[in-house]
This record gives sequence, C-alpha cells and structure tokens, in this order.
Amino acid sequence: MDRAIRLIVCGALVGCCHAAAVANDKDASAKEAVEKAARSYVAAFNARDAKALASHWSPEGVYISRLTGESVTGREALVEEFAALFEARKDTKLDVTVESVDLVSPNVALEQGTATVMPAQGEPTITRYTAVHVKRDGKWLLDRVSEEELRVPPTHYEQLKDLQWMIGEWVDQAGEDVVRTECHWSRNNNFIIRSFTVSIAGEIDMAGMQIVGWDPARKQIRSWVFDSEGGFVEGTWQRSGDRWLVNAAATLPDGKRASFTSIFKPLDENRFTWQKVNRVVDGEILPNIDEIVIVRERAL
Repeated sequence: MDRAIRLIVCGALVGCCHAAAVANDKDASAKEAVEKAARSYVAAFNARDAKALASHWSPEGVYISRLTGESVTGREALVEEFAALFEARKDTKLDVTVESVDLVSPNVALEQGTATVMPAQGEPTITRYTAVHVKRDGKWLLDRVSEEELRVPPTHYEQLKDLQWMIGEWVDQAGEDVVRTECHWSRNNNFIIRSFTVSIAGEIDMAGMQIVGWDPARKQIRSWVFDSEGGFVEGTWQRSGDRWLVNAAATLPDGKRASFTSIFKPLDENRFTWQKVNRVVDGEILPNIDEIVIVRERAL
C-alpha cells in the first residue's frame, strides 16, 4: 500500500472514529438529559404541582395504566388527572429508579425503570414503567408512558427469620457414625429445607429431608420430615427462652405411631445442641436421647 492510499485509509479511519466519538457524546448527553428530566418529574410530583408535572409531557402525551387499563391523553387532561390524584392521596410521595435509557433516534429515547408510590399510610406500590421521550425545541418530553404493577411474591420470612441460625452445613460425629445436615432457604424464603444423611463406617445408612414453614391458617411454625426408610414426621415449633421445642408425631415404616419432643438450643454462630425427650413408640415409653453438640462445617 503506497503512502497516498495509507493517508486516505488513515483519514477515513480517523473520520469514522471522530464520528463515533461525536455520536457517543450525543448519546451520553441525551441519556443524561432524560435522567435529569426524570429527577425533575419526581420533584414536581413530590411538590404536588400538577401543572409542573404535566409540563414534562408533550402536548399529545399519553399515559396508559396497566393497573386499570385506562389511558389519559394530552397535557390538559393530565393536569386534571394529577390534581385529582393529589387531592385523593394526600402526602403521597414518588421515587423513581431509572434502569436504562436507550436512544432510538436523535429525537426519540426509551426509558425503563421502576416507580415507587409511597402513601402516608399503608404499603407502597411498585410498578415497572416504560417511557418514550421525544425531543421538542431542545427539551426532552414524555410522549407515552405505560406501567404494570410488580408482583412481589408472598413470603413468610418474618415468621421464620428467628431460625436463620439453622442455615448452613452441619456435622455430628461419634466414632464411625456421622450425621450430616445441609440447611438452606427455599425460593422467596417461604420454607427452610434441611436434608440429612446418616453414615456408618463411611456408608450412607439413611437419608431424608425436613421442610420447615409457617402455617398461616394455624399461625404457627410447622415441619415435615420424610426419610429414605419410608417414615415421616409432622412437628410444631415453639420458642421457649433460648431453646426451640418441636413437638412431633411420627409414622414409622412399619406403621407404628410414635411421638417425641426435639429440643434445639443455639450456642453460638457455629454450634447448637439437640436432644430428644418424651419418646413414646406404639404406647411404650423410651429413654431420652442425651443432648449432643452439632457443629457447623460451612456457612451458606
């Protein structure tokens, strides 16, 4: 390639790079302007200024609520809508989190994010919104906004959080007998799931799973255990000082019925004690199982 061609190619590349840099600068400037408009919108809402709020919209702006399916078109209608909202919901505040701003064209931008409407009393409403902005006379205005309420999965974590200490991997070893337990939260923190294995001389002799959850009908913590031998146990939990008492009724693999009380006592972050008392199998009273210390192997 001779020198003249190299200069032409280099000149073209420099021109492309310069054009790209200018485009990137314009994109960044537009995104910054849209985010600034979003902050101004929130300020107008929280100032309860219906006219200032509507001024952020284009004259033909359309708001579509997926919560109600209704739409409002035009600044005048929006002023009335906002004024009615402020009258009906006094002291309501708005917070917006802008998640993305994409420049569709030099004069059109797409904004997406979440909006949180916080009433003076009661739970906040969180919606996911999509906003189309248009640039008019150098100003970015809202042209169309649609939203839908975010579904927050129900959780019973508040009722179960005092059992957080159980989460992790635990071991109880006596000679060649080893009991290993892994405990973790289920999705949405609605249940605690404990899986366990009982090994003798390195071979798994029995395995099983316990599910601990909040019963909203009975207003109590309950648990269910299923083991590899075909037995299952249903228990109810209650706190007594620094201990947890689990009153359990069991069906053994041979069909016999049993009952007992398990007692858990957290000692520190890495240890808790367990014992089993009040043991009855098929009407026969059995000796208590002495308290043992169970040690955390790994946090989860």
